[in-house]
Amino acid sequence: MKALLSFAFCIFSIGLFAQDFNETLNTIREAEAKSALNQIMYRANLNTGNYDLKYHRLELNVDPAVAFISGDVTTYFEAKENLSQVTFDLTDNMVVSQVLQRGNPLSFTQNTDDELVITLAQTQNTGVLDSLTISYSGNPISSGFGSFEQTTHNGDPIIWTLSEPYGAKGWWPCKQDLNDKADSLDVLLTTPRFNPSAEPYVAVSNGLEINQTIDGDDLTTHFKHRHAIPAYLVAIAVTNYEIYTHQYPNETNPLFDIVNYVYPESLATAQTSTPITVDIMNLFSTLFEEYPYADEKYGHAQFGWGGGMEHTTVSFMGSFNRNLIAHELAHQWFGDKITCGSWKDIWLNEGFATYLSGITIDHLDGSDAFRTWRNERNNSITSQSGGSVYLTDQDTTSVSRIFSGRLSYNKGAMVLHMLRKKLGDTDFFQGLKNYLSDEDHAFDYAKTPDFIAIMEITSGQNLTEFFSDWLYNQGYPSYTISWNQPTSDNVRIEISQTQSDASVSYFEAPVPLRLLGTQGEVLDIVLDNTINEEAFFRPVNFTVDTILFDPEIDLISKNNTILLGTYEPDLDQELVIYPSPTSNTFTIKKPESLEVSEIRIFNALGQLLYKNNWSSVVNVSSLSSGILFLQLDTNQGTINKSLLKN
Repeated sequence: MKALLSFAFCIFSIGLFAQDFNETLNTIREAEAKSALNQIMYRANLNTGNYDLKYHRLELNVDPAVAFISGDVTTYFEAKENLSQVTFDLTDNMVVSQVLQRGNPLSFTQNTDDELVITLAQTQNTGVLDSLTISYSGNPISSGFGSFEQTTHNGDPIIWTLSEPYGAKGWWPCKQDLNDKADSLDVLLTTPRFNPSAEPYVAVSNGLEINQTIDGDDLTTHFKHRHAIPAYLVAIAVTNYEIYTHQYPNETNPLFDIVNYVYPESLATAQTSTPITVDIMNLFSTLFEEYPYADEKYGHAQFGWGGGMEHTTVSFMGSFNRNLIAHELAHQWFGDKITCGSWKDIWLNEGFATYLSGITIDHLDGSDAFRTWRNERNNSITSQSGGSVYLTDQDTTSVSRIFSGRLSYNKGAMVLHMLRKKLGDTDFFQGLKNYLSDEDHAFDYAKTPDFIAIMEITSGQNLTEFFSDWLYNQGYPSYTISWNQPTSDNVRIEISQTQSDASVSYFEAPVPLRLLGTQGEVLDIVLDNTINEEAFFRPVNFTVDTILFDPEIDLISKNNTILLGTYEPDLDQELVIYPSPTSNTFTIKKPESLEVSEIRIFNALGQLLYKNNWSSVVNVSSLSSGILFLQLDTNQGTINKSLLKN
C-alpha cells in the first residue's frame, strides 16, 4: 500500500508540474503577444538606416509618483553615407527642447510619424563618427503592454518599462528597428531619494551599477553596460525595492552577482524562490557557454505585470516561479546575445527559451518529469493538423500567430529536441556553442538559415530535409509499425506513415522503438526511416512479446499503431527455400494455392538488395555473404524467410 500511495503521489505531482509549466508558458506567451500589439503594424523606418549606432548615454530624471520623464540622451553614431540630416524614432508627444552637437545647437523638427529629424551644421561624411545630445521631456504614452508605466504596488509608487520591441521610442529617442544594436550603454537615473513613506527609492537598469551620487533630496544611480544592445532591451525601473544577491562562481571572474530587486511585501517569498537561479545559471553555462554578461551582472526586478521580460542583464519579473526564471534566463543567450532577425524567425528566441526550460526540468526533476514535459508539448502540437514553426509574410501580421504557444514555443522546442536526437548530444550542443560564438551573429542578429548552416557544418550532415519537414512545412506523422519474428534471433519491422498535412510528402525521421521480451528483456532501437513501408531487420537474443512506439516521447507524432504480423504456420512449413547456405542460386518451393507477385531480398541492415517478380529460382551470386532476408508478397499476405549466403 505504501508503494502504491507513493506512485499515486508521483503521478499527482507530475500532473501538478505539467499544469504549472503550461500555465507559466501561457502567461509568458500571452504577455509577449500583448507587448507586440502596437509593433506588428510597425514597419522599419528607412530614414534611420543611414547610420550605425555606437553608444548611448541616457541621463534621465524620473519620479515614481509622477508619470513623467525628462533628460538628455547622447548618441554616438557612424555615418554609412554622407549625412546632412539624422533621424531618431521618438513619439510626437515627447517634447524635444534642444539638440546639441559638440556644444552647438542644431535645428530640428518632430513629425506625426514619430520622427525627430535633426539638421546637421555640416555634412557628416561616410565613416565619420560623431555624436548628438538630445534634451527632451514628457508624459510617455504606454504602448503595447507597458512600454512606460507609472503605477503602484501595495500603495507604493513605481515606474517601469517594457519596450519589446517597438515601445522604446515612447520614452527615449532611439533607433527602433531590429537591425542595429548600440555597442555600449550608460544609464544615469536621477530620482527622489525617498518615497512618500520615507523609504529609500532604488533604481534598476541594464549593466553594472557603478556608483550613486546624492545631491540634496535627489539620488543619481549610474549603470554601465558594455555589450551590444537593441533599443527594446533597454529598461529602467524605480521603486522602494529590497535588494539581495546570490553569488555565482565564474570562470573568468571569481564571482558575479545575481541581484534581486523585489517589493518589500514580496521579499520573504522571493528569497525562497530565487536561489534556484544559481543552479539554472550553472546548467546553461555548462551546456552552452559562459553567461554572456558575466563581467556585469544578472538580476531580477519585480514589476507590475504577471509575465516576464528578458531585459539584458536584468529580467523584469511578475513572479518568481522556477519556469519563468528558467525561460527569462535562457533568453540572455537566445534572444539577447543573439536576437532573431525577423518575426519569421521568432522561434530562435521562443522555441529555444522553451526548450531550455524543458532541459531545466530534466536537470532538476529527472527524466520522468522531462518525458511528461515532452508529452505535453507533443499533445499541444498535434491538437491541430497544420501550422509551421517558420512564419510566412502574412503570418507576421497576426499577433496570435507570431506568439503561437503551439508552434513558435512548443513545436519550436520539440524540433530542437528532435534535432538533438538526430545529431546526438555531442554535435547538438557543440552546434549551439558554435552558433552563440559565431562572429557574424554573437551580440547581433540571426535568421533561421544562419542557424541551420552552423548546425550542418558542425554535424557534417545535410539537414535540408529535416528542417523542410519539421520547421518550414506543416503537420505531423502518424505511424503504423508492423512486425514479426521470422527467426529466433531476428525481428522484422516495417514502418508505414501518413501525414496530417499535404505540405509534407514524408517525414523522414529516426523512429525510436522498445522491444519487450517474454521474459522481461528490453531492447531500445532507433530506425532511420526515410520511405514508406520501409522494412528493417534487427538481431535479437530473445523472443519478442511486444513493441512500444517512441516510449520516451522523442518524436512529434499522433495516432500511432503497432501491429503483430502473422501468417499460417502450415503455409510457412510448406514454403521451402533451398539450398541454405547457397553460393549462387536458391529455389523456392511453394504450394499451388500460394501466388507470389514479388520477391524482395534485404541484408541484415534492412537494405534492399533485390526486387523482382515471381521466379522459383533466384540468382544471388552477386550478393555479399551473410544472412539474407526474403520478403514475398503473396495472395495470402506478406511472408518472410531467411537464407544464408556463402
